[in-house]
Amino acid sequence: MNVVIVSTVEELVNAAGNQAIEVIRVRGKIMDSPSLNLSPGQQLVGEGDSVIEFKRGVDGIEVCRDNKIEGLTIIVESSCRAVLNSSNVESFGTISLINVKTIGEIQILATGSVRSGHVVAHNVNVIEADTRERQDRPQGFGVYVLQGAFTLWNQQTDPDVTITAHLIGLSAGTDEKPVQGSGIFVSGAGDVGGRLEVDMLETGEIYSNGGIKQGTPDVITGGVFVVYGAYVKKVVNRGPVTTYGVNDMVLDNWGIVNEWVAEDRITSHGPSGIGFVNFNEIGTLRILSDIETYGIGARGFNLYDGSLEHAHFKRIVTHANAAVGIQVSRPLGMLVVHEDIETFGGEGESLVKGVIKQLAADGLSVQEGGKIDKVEIGGRIVTNGQNVRSLHVQGEINAITINGGIFSKGPGAKAVLVEGGKVPLNGIEIHEQ
Repeated sequence: MNVVIVSTVEELVNAAGNQAIEVIRVRGKIMDSPSLNLSPGQQLVGEGDSVIEFKRGVDGIEVCRDNKIEGLTIIVESSCRAVLNSSNVESFGTISLINVKTIGEIQILATGSVRSGHVVAHNVNVIEADTRERQDRPQGFGVYVLQGAFTLWNQQTDPDVTITAHLIGLSAGTDEKPVQGSGIFVSGAGDVGGRLEVDMLETGEIYSNGGIKQGTPDVITGGVFVVYGAYVKKVVNRGPVTTYGVNDMVLDNWGIVNEWVAEDRITSHGPSGIGFVNFNEIGTLRILSDIETYGIGARGFNLYDGSLEHAHFKRIVTHANAAVGIQVSRPLGMLVVHEDIETFGGEGESLVKGVIKQLAADGLSVQEGGKIDKVEIGGRIVTNGQNVRSLHVQGEINAITINGGIFSKGPGAKAVLVEGGKVPLNGIEIHEQ
């Protein structure tokens, strides 16, 4: 194997331009590099704490086919791409990113000539990124989605084009400096079109802020966003996922997910920043820590569309007006909340499918078209705001147990309101102030 060690810009550029060199080993910190285009099969490997910092205003490393980047910190301006791929090859083979840190977006797209490829990412940390100006955005349900600090997107409209991926240990941003735009973004071309198939999507800590202006009805982001045309066997959020801005969903699904597990806290601070929202298909959803939201209209969990077989939550708390605890608009098999559902707000405005609407911070709301086979609440349903309902049923609940009872504590609030729906409440304590 032809291996070369580089420690200067000149050596790096010459090595990347030499197709005979198979492995480029980077030693130390290389500053002020121009953009690099790796040759097919080339590997770029860091020794120790190796860094490549690029010139201002340029993208970083363009991969093409069967490339590996390992053990490197790659620095570009936060609005540029630290890693991107060529669209001039029919297949990008296997692109591997191992133990990589970046300032700047990682963006892998199947577009142009690309019709196949596999992406492996392991222990990848996007320290800073800003994707707010990227105009290429998926559209659905009345909104556009901003790209992520890590973006993997099959844009080919041909349904025969499939991109595959194995993504482990992805993290983005910090509590002090969240990435701007979405956090982790995986997508196919749409509900019909090219597919993205991911056997595992595992994330660590994610902190994101979309920077969307207050009152914008048609742009959203997600801390972790599985967009349409993405088929994921398992999503595991091992670290906390936190969003800060307007319309910043924490976890959002437009794709097909067999199992989704969140092991740590799910938190949103901004208006209309829903903890978990589902628009397509999930087999089993398990949230093992708290969902907590602080912004106006920031619901805890929303089953807007699609289907969900089993949903398990530890505890859901919302703090602002229009912030429903759980809102169900489609059929759901089993809903389990091991502790409490609690809301503190009253009435206000929230983003609903691209439209700003008036909502009340109800505890558990089953809307028309919503049907839950079985509800099990280990603790209580509690509302503290004015003119809200702790349990509001316009659809159907076939069986329900609430061990700690139903409480409404605010003026004008109701513990239970059934409007044209049905729910069996025998044996459940109801407390209305």
